[in-house]
Amino acid sequence: MTLAAVRSRVVLNPQLEIAGGRQLSGELTVSGAKNSALVLMATCLLSRDTVRLRNVPPLTDITGMGEMLSSLGAQVVRKGDVLELTGDRISSAAAPYELVNSLRASFFCIGPLLARMGMARVPLPGGCQIGTRPVVEHVKGLKALGAQVTIEHGVVNAVVPGRGHRLKGGRIHLDCPSVGATETLMMAAVLADGETVIDNAAQEPEVVDLAGLLIAMGARVRGAGTPTITIVGVERLHGADYAVIPDRIEAGTLLLAAAITRSNLRITPVIPEHLGAVITKLEEAGCVISHDGIGLTIEARQINAVDLRTQPFPGFPTDLQAPFMSLLATARGTSVITENIFENRLQHVAELQRMGAAIRMQGNTAFVEGVPRLSGAPVQGTDLRAAAAMVLAGLAADGITTVSGIEYLDRGYAFLEEKLNAVGALIRRVNAA
Repeated sequence: MTLAAVRSRVVLNPQLEIAGGRQLSGELTVSGAKNSALVLMATCLLSRDTVRLRNVPPLTDITGMGEMLSSLGAQVVRKGDVLELTGDRISSAAAPYELVNSLRASFFCIGPLLARMGMARVPLPGGCQIGTRPVVEHVKGLKALGAQVTIEHGVVNAVVPGRGHRLKGGRIHLDCPSVGATETLMMAAVLADGETVIDNAAQEPEVVDLAGLLIAMGARVRGAGTPTITIVGVERLHGADYAVIPDRIEAGTLLLAAAITRSNLRITPVIPEHLGAVITKLEEAGCVISHDGIGLTIEARQINAVDLRTQPFPGFPTDLQAPFMSLLATARGTSVITENIFENRLQHVAELQRMGAAIRMQGNTAFVEGVPRLSGAPVQGTDLRAAAAMVLAGLAADGITTVSGIEYLDRGYAFLEEKLNAVGALIRRVNAA
């Protein structure tokens, strides 16, 4: 799919109309991981050679990241699910405000730009409004590698002083295991002079995927997936051909689609270790899940209440808190959900209540008393995962549910309604009047 084709899906005020109450049956294919692909794309700034990424999902966020890299001088060519990114003509170290403001992941560019060019000028990031998500850990880590960093008028200015403009290896302790900071600092350190140790590093699969690509490009990285990552800098990196991991959040969302409709589905490809906490909670809720070496098969009938708390990996992912709440709104009993990652990630509660969910809030905790049936209603997806939660709720509701805020959904799910329709759902994309 071309970038133009992806853009063509983004219409003015798009909505999804969902006819609920239908069981699903069949097999669903999981796309490449958005959160991994975005950071992998930024590695093209570290080399003059071509980085070829396979299994890249056709998402608006991917389009935006491609535009960001192109603005810096990279060549970005899409051929189906393959992206070819070449950084031999990188000419700018200043990222445009309008692109960074609309896509938080574009802030990743600051690490490789500093490593490659010795300077970077990147506006503070925007994106979904689910919390503050500060960049203090990124800045602290870059300073530990020898960069001089200032923030003025909403723009982060970083420069490597001295001859050669090369970062210096150092020891970095992250106060919180930020995925974005870990990835930014990994890319900054691979071309630094000497050894860098990142303590309290994020352990998410996307961090391991980044390490895999960097190693394929000639970097010396060990410990990814553990709290301590060690990187020995090299003078240059070469190109690579690399496949993006399956999207664990999409896979989890599809498993929840089966659970909320009390259906049987096969989801493939899936790496079960990436979804351990989610699979455990689904099994506690009464689902039967099996793995055949490639995909997962889920059988769902009666759903019982469970309690969950969002945590950094390998804990329960914050990105699936909202979709899981939709399921628990239809469970037998009362569930307790605590959001520990983002302070604004409970905005979907009011929308679920509009559909008849019985939810009581106390700070960052939601008490969800299951009801026999949700009712179709006009609802709003207030961020990417909240939009997915509304779609899931619509699948299980009586009548028609109209979900707006679909521009968020298109940032993280490749053709979600088409996939669900292929296994028995009835979803139609329309323009709002």
